[in-house]
Amino acid sequence: MTRCWLGALALAAMAPAAEAQQGGPPMGWVSAVDGFVSYQDDSDLDGGGSFTATRSYLRAGGLYRFESGHSAGLFVSAGQLDYDFDIPGARPWSDINDIRVSVPLRFPVGDRVSAFLVPSLRYDYESGVSASDGRTYGAFAGLTWRVSDRLTIGPGVGFFTQIEDDDANVFPALLVDWDITDRWRLSTGTGLGATQGPGISLSYAYSDALRVSFGARYEELRFRLDDTGLAPGGVGQDRSVPVVISVNYDPTPNMSLSAFAGAEFGGELQLESAAGAVVSTQDYDTAPLFGLAFRVTF
Repeated sequence: MTRCWLGALALAAMAPAAEAQQGGPPMGWVSAVDGFVSYQDDSDLDGGGSFTATRSYLRAGGLYRFESGHSAGLFVSAGQLDYDFDIPGARPWSDINDIRVSVPLRFPVGDRVSAFLVPSLRYDYESGVSASDGRTYGAFAGLTWRVSDRLTIGPGVGFFTQIEDDDANVFPALLVDWDITDRWRLSTGTGLGATQGPGISLSYAYSDALRVSFGARYEELRFRLDDTGLAPGGVGQDRSVPVVISVNYDPTPNMSLSAFAGAEFGGELQLESAAGAVVSTQDYDTAPLFGLAFRVTF
């Protein structure tokens, strides 16, 4: 399956490397811990019933910057997506676990151009299933060009395997970090708050410590199911477009706190059997979304 949304949203895995380099941090290790908790309010399913979802996520790791301009890092994250279905009959699934390991690598190619490679390993599986049954892997790769002190831009490509799908997910991507003015900024990378995946954000800085941002992204989460549900040993999928407004407060240069609110648009839940046949597909109504996030670097 090939997927591209806005052609610019698929570089979350390289965000730690890009963010650590911005602002000229000292050589050596730069470490970070970030996370969030979000709640998707009640949403009706077109096949009857409704559901809510709560997501929690924590990531930690570090990046080492060499004097040559090269950098290498390791980031590990763990999260859980808890579904609460109110539907007739059996629930399609319950709690979904998400574990990710990424190794961002970056190296200069001239004065203004840098290359990046981010191999990643991911496990998405329902509680009660072996993590290895939900394993996928892949990488982002590409180039970034520092056009000016205000604009960095570059192309990339992502390649990832999928659970019970012979077609790999291959998609073009674009990293943009653009200080439009001293207060307005457009950037791609980690979608703050709404999900841990890639996104695009337009932010306005009221002061050095307070920012307001508007962000959106496309999300498609596939996960291995247990052996007791409607599709034993099969695959579940949740697809949506979260859009959020967030208020970001930085009490110190090394700490950021955020509160966000928005909605999930275009939601769809899908069940596939262990043989790969689609068991059911249901759209769900636009769902309110809100939560809190934080980041600490040291």
